[in-house]
Amino acid sequence: MTWTDYDSGSCSIARTAGILADRWSVLIVRDLFNGVRRFDALQDHLGIARDVLTRRLNLLVAEGLVDRRPVAVEGRRSRHEYVLTGAGHDLRPVLVAILDWGDVHRSGRDGPPASLRHRDCGEAVHAHLVCDAGHEIDDGAGTRLVPLGGARLRTP
Repeated sequence: MTWTDYDSGSCSIARTAGILADRWSVLIVRDLFNGVRRFDALQDHLGIARDVLTRRLNLLVAEGLVDRRPVAVEGRRSRHEYVLTGAGHDLRPVLVAILDWGDVHRSGRDGPPASLRHRDCGEAVHAHLVCDAGHEIDDGAGTRLVPLGGARLRTP
């Protein structure tokens, strides 16, 4: 059987794209990684409409990537902050891979706008494909897709 014999909707990439495929969801997660946690701060930094931000945050909360926590601000009505859950934090390599790709393929004439650096040694951080045995994978030619129990055959 080939990959095209399987239902593409059962793929983990398809299920993840259903959550993160729009620009705003990815940028919200990026800002949460970078410490922007309040609704107003997210809206201001992203330049996103309030209703769009509300919908995206609600989706990220419903999907278990973000927690909404009340924050007491003296003299003001109750506020909330948004923090990544464990599942949200597990997106770090995905964002680093997107950053790496964007630095190579979408940087302007002046180069990338920023570099992700390791706090301890100061060197640049990049995403790399590594198999469970520790072998680095340079390109897609070194991999093959093997259907597992969650794969579903396409229905004609």
